[in-house]
Amino acid sequence: MALLEVDDVIVRFGGVTAVNQASFTAERGRITGLIGPNGAGKTTCFNVITGLQKPTSGRVRYRDRDVTGWPVHRRAHQGIGRTFQRLEAFGSLSVKDNVRVAREIHGGPKAWFRSEGRAALEVEVLLDRVGIGEYGDERADSIPTGAARLLELARALACDPMLLLLDEPSSGLDETETDSFGALLSELASEGVAILMVEHDMDLVMTVCDEIHVLDFGEIIASGAPADIRSDGKVQRAYLGYSDDDDSGADHTSELEAVTP
Repeated sequence: MALLEVDDVIVRFGGVTAVNQASFTAERGRITGLIGPNGAGKTTCFNVITGLQKPTSGRVRYRDRDVTGWPVHRRAHQGIGRTFQRLEAFGSLSVKDNVRVAREIHGGPKAWFRSEGRAALEVEVLLDRVGIGEYGDERADSIPTGAARLLELARALACDPMLLLLDEPSSGLDETETDSFGALLSELASEGVAILMVEHDMDLVMTVCDEIHVLDFGEIIASGAPADIRSDGKVQRAYLGYSDDDDSGADHTSELEAVTP
């Protein structure tokens, strides 16, 4: 059974349907992509999964339990971690202190009684793992955008998630950093973490994801392996406005991987 099951979720804002009967899963040890054009409903789905948005109907199951009515903090303590499209670091704190705060809040009262040396080591290990150890003593609001993205990841990992939701995590990373980031995601998945990722970098999505779900106007229009998604006519129309199956006679040379949602 999948670690996460999103079942027929509908989200309406007044007369606007942002998500329409979306159903998809995420499994431990696998990287699942949730992609689609801007405004397709991807972040709204994340908000439903994490408890920031109540669905109009449908349900969310996590670890074989219906968590649809659970508050955010309860889901987080059960191992749901998340990064945000908009950076949410404590700007006046150092990079190290940002991660330490996340670690101690998640760990509860007992975490405050750990030795200073042990806590510092745990934080340094996390920062080194995501590749921003050199920024540890700098204020979070002074580091480059790419490093700030990785700080968000380090804070999420500080909470020992079973399910990790990443909202456009490679934004601001250069090509080398993106390659290292992809390798880290694969490493985390190999350790049993379920990763659900909203991402605009199609090269990264097609390289690291085991399965991809495509949203368009709030509906899942395709699900499958990267190769199947790349060649799916409905996906091509959603991203590019045409399909290889269209009998137009035009010579379309664009690649889906090169298009950002």
